[in-house]
Amino acid sequence: MKILIKNSKEIKKIYKSCQLAAKVLEMIKDYIIPGISTEEINNICHNYITNIQKAIPATLGYNGFPKSVCISKNDIVCHGISHKNDILKQGDIVNIDVTILYNNYYGDTSKMFFVGEKISKQSKLLCLTAQKSLYKAISILKPGIRLYKIGQIIQKYVESKKFSVVRNYCGHGIGENFHEDPQILHYKSYDYGILLKPGMIFTIEPMINVGHHSVYLTNDNWTVKTKDRTNSAQYEHTVLITNLGKKILTLRKEEKEIFNNL
Repeated sequence: MKILIKNSKEIKKIYKSCQLAAKVLEMIKDYIIPGISTEEINNICHNYITNIQKAIPATLGYNGFPKSVCISKNDIVCHGISHKNDILKQGDIVNIDVTILYNNYYGDTSKMFFVGEKISKQSKLLCLTAQKSLYKAISILKPGIRLYKIGQIIQKYVESKKFSVVRNYCGHGIGENFHEDPQILHYKSYDYGILLKPGMIFTIEPMINVGHHSVYLTNDNWTVKTKDRTNSAQYEHTVLITNLGKKILTLRKEEKEIFNNL
């Protein structure tokens, strides 16, 4: 395992890509309404990234992935592929996962959106729990912390709310490569004794399910769904370990007040 420690030049470039990714999520918010297709959402994001930001949507063509963002609705856990016939309905919950490549460096983030006003209490709690589990994990980050603590705190919180943590997919180091070491597991597991160090940059992206944590890969070889067809939610940030603690590189405007208190 080779964990790359980033220097200040690299950190600046990764931060720029991360901020561009965060802005895509801010931009798309007003378009998430009943009646829009997931394909339209993908196209709006693509045009914004390529024409306005002059950046590259990193998922497009990545290992053959056909779209510019991942759009995962309801029981889709991750890597959802948009389609013109996939229409958002009142009460849906949807994750949009954006990865930007800019000046040869990557930035990666995702969040949940509610479609319309009539969201079930369970779906609201699921999304809030996913978000809070991410925030709780971020709040403990600092040099010298064992890596497994991230998954431990997420699992404990999620299971206290009677939801489950997906085991099959994880966060990852990021920089000049989309996916680098270390893997960031969202449940307590062996971490090979890895300690967090200044200059480490990685994503934390817990996926949590209403029902069991079991998932399956659909026939398109990308879309991952819950086995029991219950809803799933995910939030993701790219974070930097600093000398004193951490910095969230993909922080959105709406979150700044929350993190002043962490």
